[in-house]
Amino acid sequence: MKIMFFGIAKELAGGATLEITEKPGTVGQFREWLIRQYPAMRELRKVMIAVNKTYATDEQTIADDDEIAVIPPLSGG
Repeated sequence: MKIMFFGIAKELAGGATLEITEKPGTVGQFREWLIRQYPAMRELRKVMIAVNKTYATDEQTIADDDEIAVIPPLSGG
């Protein structure tokens, strides 16, 4: 499973992409895994998760070959 990080999430993860073999069943379980791996991401309360380029709810299931994007809130004016 490929994970892509954007914005501050990329800095917190130490890179733009990551391949994992873990199999979180849902987006919500992926969020829990993400915070266990990168505790500083807990501060990103409103991080959006996209699965295959579509924003996902925590209930959405994740397949082994899905591409996940971690997108923090955007700021600016």
